[in-house]
Amino acid sequence: MTSTTTLEERLTNLEIKACFSEDLLDRLDQIIIRQQDQIDRLTQELQWLRQQAPAEGATAPRSLRDELPPHY
Repeated sequence: MTSTTTLEERLTNLEIKACFSEDLLDRLDQIIIRQQDQIDRLTQELQWLRQQAPAEGATAPRSLRDELPPHY
């Protein structure tokens, strides 16, 4: 009867590990989904910022006086 008990314990331990592994896999999957959503949003924002930026060479030369903070 000892071998049956040991076999049942081993089977129970394997089932517990399988449940924990499945839970971990589900949580990692959700993390990947959130990260992909964030990457997609950042990509869209980058494209929007690039569209808002003036074309190279199209900007007028700036004076350094225009760059001075107001307290000067």
